[in-house]
Amino acid sequence: MFRPIETELTRLLRADRTERPDALHAFRVARRWFLDGRRVDVGELATELEISRATLFRWVGNRDQLLGEILWSMTEDVFNARSRSAQGTGAERIADVVGEFVRTVNDAPAFRAFLLREPERALRILTTKASVIQGRTMSKLEELLNAEIEAGELSPPLPVPDLAYLIVRIAESFIYTDVITGGDPDATKARAAIATLLS
Repeated sequence: MFRPIETELTRLLRADRTERPDALHAFRVARRWFLDGRRVDVGELATELEISRATLFRWVGNRDQLLGEILWSMTEDVFNARSRSAQGTGAERIADVVGEFVRTVNDAPAFRAFLLREPERALRILTTKASVIQGRTMSKLEELLNAEIEAGELSPPLPVPDLAYLIVRIAESFIYTDVITGGDPDATKARAAIATLLS
């Protein structure tokens, strides 16, 4: 009798179909909905997972907290990818990473749909100290800046934490332009502004 070889993937796939949902499973379903352009509603998510809203809240927090984690997972993926593919060194490299990050975010249909559908909530989750995103993004930028400084490729015009904060704010200005001023989001301007700041 033929017995297929069981791999780790086979076991994980089987477990994913048979185990009870948990916080990570809830996050994955919600993230898939977000990427599909679907509004992430905690009531609908609890129904989908066949759990109570109280259980879901215990797992993932409120809607803003869940959306914050979804958006951070996307932010981190894009930031890491842009950091790996960046050109140049020093100011040029930092400007390239952030400029390409802004371009990628601006071109993301699910993100743009969320921003236009729920602008106040999006800005609150993405740009305030209450959110996980701004602090984590600043930490990522500090790592990037420190690496260039340690390599002798960058002489920062400000202390690194202040510089990281300012770069994040510049990037935000050219991502949320349409919501804040009605203008067009522009990654080229973000890249130029950051290059000027660091030069």
